[in-house]
Amino acid sequence: MAHPLQCRCGTLAGEVSEPEKGGRGVCYCKDCQAFAHFLGNADTVLDEMGGTDVVATLPKYVRFIRGADRLACMSLTERGLLRWYASCCRTPIGNTASHYRFPYVGLVHSCLGSPEAIEQSFGPVRMRVHTKSARRGRPGTMALSQAAVLARFIPTVVLSRMDGSYKMTPFFTADGTPVAQRKVLTTSELEAVRNAF
Repeated sequence: MAHPLQCRCGTLAGEVSEPEKGGRGVCYCKDCQAFAHFLGNADTVLDEMGGTDVVATLPKYVRFIRGADRLACMSLTERGLLRWYASCCRTPIGNTASHYRFPYVGLVHSCLGSPEAIEQSFGPVRMRVHTKSARRGRPGTMALSQAAVLARFIPTVVLSRMDGSYKMTPFFTADGTPVAQRKVLTTSELEAVRNAF
């Protein structure tokens, strides 16, 4: 059964099909923390250690039902990930590579509902990455379960490339152009969001 996806104000909404094929993890990297501060949502996006709960899945499983015109895109740097959010209420949606040739999206928990609903659809957290960048404390690593998730997920990415289904994505046009114009932070803007934590 598909899992609902929605921004805080409800303008942008959709669903994630085949949630059982997703992999859930927490990322503590400084870039994810900076993204939360850029949106002004650090208190609701980041956990007490500065981690972001993310569900890794294929873009072909994500579908927007309404409000797709509110999808906005930014990068912290020229070579950074594309970080997608709802322009109406600045809810983070997810992160993708800069081109659809790498079929991956990390959906941020903020658009996926309650922790209970997320766990019911996608299962428990099985990965913790970039733990050295945690704001406080040191989250434990999950080496065995992380390896199992990657061993299951990477072949789906490869298959998506081989069968051409990587082109089925709501984040890029048919020629691989992002559906929203990307905003790249200036040096001063980047310093501001990185100094916010």
